[in-house]
Amino acid sequence: MREYNCFFTPYYANGLIDLAARARWLDFTGLNGRHHEDTRDYIARNNLPLDWRGEEHDYELVVTCSDLLIQDNIRGKRLVMVQEGITEPEGLVYRLVRALRLPRYLANTATNGLSDAYDIFCVASRGYHDLFVRKGVRPEKIAVTGVPNFDNLQEAYNNNFPYKGFVLVATTPLRESFRYDDRPAFLRKCMRIAAGRDLIFELHPNENASRARREIEKYAPGSLVLTHGNVNHMIANAAVVITQQSSCTFVAVGLGKEVYSNLDIGELRRLMPLQNNGMSAQYIAGISRRVLHTPMWELKQVRAGYRRRPRWERADGI
Repeated sequence: MREYNCFFTPYYANGLIDLAARARWLDFTGLNGRHHEDTRDYIARNNLPLDWRGEEHDYELVVTCSDLLIQDNIRGKRLVMVQEGITEPEGLVYRLVRALRLPRYLANTATNGLSDAYDIFCVASRGYHDLFVRKGVRPEKIAVTGVPNFDNLQEAYNNNFPYKGFVLVATTPLRESFRYDDRPAFLRKCMRIAAGRDLIFELHPNENASRARREIEKYAPGSLVLTHGNVNHMIANAAVVITQQSSCTFVAVGLGKEVYSNLDIGELRRLMPLQNNGMSAQYIAGISRRVLHTPMWELKQVRAGYRRRPRWERADGI
């Protein structure tokens, strides 16, 4: 018998953002497009209980991987947030969002964690703990747990991906999310790094695949282009990994690959997710139980800053 009744839903929005998503204007985000479709397929394939947009039940606890949007029906609930992946650099848009108090989603993942709407934020590493505190997240609201999708990188070597010793390029949908990308220059750089070695491109799910294929055929002819597959397995088998702004760069750095990226590799090493042999989900579940069984009056005092709880360290609630 299950300990709790758990239900799942793909990410969703309210109001004008929801209307934009339904109009297919936001297919480059988790609100629609490939990511959304893959989530629905995963829920169906694994026979998980689905509650579309969380509308069927009044939940005691909500677990989410993003606070860029706080949906109307989860406000005021016990809320556990789990870091999903890498956070984007703190560029001009991030600074404008902070200075002018614009909607957080305009700066994408650079503003993850800044809502203060959650009760606890489970993060990937001590380095990320320090990063989020510097941005203004309250230290007592952070638990260093590791994150399930990056906590056992060595497992990627157990794969049946058929190619080995190649140069892998993992792209980022910069243009689809209205950011600058000189793709021809990037592809020429990939060719120089490959220096005659086999090139494999793994396109981001939210990228315009037909356009990307045409560009690759023009500037990197003879390359293999993939739109599906486990990128961690590809990285494990690659000799060199080239990325733009992708969470999978953590995998390449963690596995000791030769890495080229728009991201600061030294900074990524400092932020590297904990490697705890796949225990992050158990740590997060333990903390979620603790939040679930904490009286709401106490959580409200913590939220308001009237009460400081001891820091939620990695092993809390287990």
